[in-house]
Amino acid sequence: MSSQATKEKIEHKMKTELSATSVEVIDDSWKHAGHAQAGGGGHFTLSLVSEKFEGVSLLNRNRMVFDVLKEEMKGEIHALAVKAKTPGE
Repeated sequence: MSSQATKEKIEHKMKTELSATSVEVIDDSWKHAGHAQAGGGGHFTLSLVSEKFEGVSLLNRNRMVFDVLKEEMKGEIHALAVKAKTPGE
């Protein structure tokens, strides 16, 4: 799957499954060219805002995101940096 398709899939899942009102997905794969451990998966930074994060610790917000993307983490995504915020943050 192309990097652009993966970005679009991440954005779609965050909006539909976590009701994110703002989603930004940055492909950082170019920073890791030749990184043998990547196994073909991409490196991404994800910033999102969702009311579902209200009252949830940062650790558990990350867990929520990774749970939604668990299938993609098996191949399409090698590394994911998450910045998960509430609308008030």
